[in-house]
Amino acid sequence: MPLRFFLLFYSLFLMSCSDNDTKMIDNDSDQMDDMDTMVDAFEDTLRITSYNISMFGSAEGQIADRMNQPNQYTRYKRIAAVIQRVRPDILVLMEFDYDASGEALKNFNDKLLSVSQAGDSAIHYDYDFQIISNTGVLSGVDLDGNGDVSLPEDAFGFGNFPGQYASAVLSRFPLDTSALRSYRNFLWRDMPGALLPQNSDGSSYYSQEALDRFRLSSKNHVDLPVILTEDETLHLLISHPTPPVFDGDEDRNGKRNHDEIRLWVDHINNASYLTDDLGQSGGLPSNAKFVVLGDLNADPKEGDSYNNAIMQLLTDPKINQEIALGTLIPSSNGGLDEGSGADPENDTSFFGLRIDYVLPSSNINGLSSGVFWPSENEDLYAIVTDRRASDHLLVWVDLTLN
Repeated sequence: MPLRFFLLFYSLFLMSCSDNDTKMIDNDSDQMDDMDTMVDAFEDTLRITSYNISMFGSAEGQIADRMNQPNQYTRYKRIAAVIQRVRPDILVLMEFDYDASGEALKNFNDKLLSVSQAGDSAIHYDYDFQIISNTGVLSGVDLDGNGDVSLPEDAFGFGNFPGQYASAVLSRFPLDTSALRSYRNFLWRDMPGALLPQNSDGSSYYSQEALDRFRLSSKNHVDLPVILTEDETLHLLISHPTPPVFDGDEDRNGKRNHDEIRLWVDHINNASYLTDDLGQSGGLPSNAKFVVLGDLNADPKEGDSYNNAIMQLLTDPKINQEIALGTLIPSSNGGLDEGSGADPENDTSFFGLRIDYVLPSSNINGLSSGVFWPSENEDLYAIVTDRRASDHLLVWVDLTLN
């Protein structure tokens, strides 16, 4: 049997044999209090996932309101069913509207995930974090050149209200938010060799006033450490770059997407020019263990990316090449049957592209991986097919840090 198919069958076996007794540990709101218990709970291997759940509202507070009684919404229950079946140790959610009170994510955890949705055991995470976003935050300048400063086009990141399309994290293990590094305020112009868009005559597409305020990150770029043991820390590098479309010949969104992905390339290679929101310079040390996660809106073989943007990350020697481009690229039977991309088995979305990623560092070993897209004869097909849960699929990778 070819290795690729063996790994696929092995991955499905692992998922079907998931322990029904969720290994969660009661804890209060302090992310670091139960350190000794967490040390005992870590067992060498981790399942890490990224899932764009498309849970954004048309108005501020709408998703938070819905999370008060989330079981009224069939699609949200389907999302929870997918998560319960895959049972990740660390879950990163894309397009979950930011709620400053924290209640929206808490209710998602307590009222959706903690209730069995499709026959699998409920699951609950003791640690959670919502990531503040540039979306829907007015820049104060006319970015689109229409003579008016208004949402959504003149926000630092496209959005109709602050925090639309934001991201969030749920984890079995403590999140060291005190050591979080954010590049939310980093200016695009401050990246050496930035691909700032130009008009056909070579002049800058953006005014100097706009460039003096234009943030590179359309949402946020966050380095969030997870404490696995007293001696083992894993850095979650989370972002959701702008899609490389909805622009003109200047390709402003395509070039921004490219440089948003490049920021992580520079961060994992400890580029000295980087300065985070607290003024700390440089990126990760050479021996750091990390995972790049998120909807990066870039496919390695097709789509509208500028200069094959994702390949600068996928080919970086700091990235685990088996998962990036080798025999452990996440895949699914559903994609193989119904996908439409160049490599349909690797599609992570219903629009035929591999754009969602879980990319561990090269000093972490990959065991198995997958995209949760069941084929017609597999469990949960009916709740996932035809965008019934989300227009994206959950991507998972099993890792061992030893």
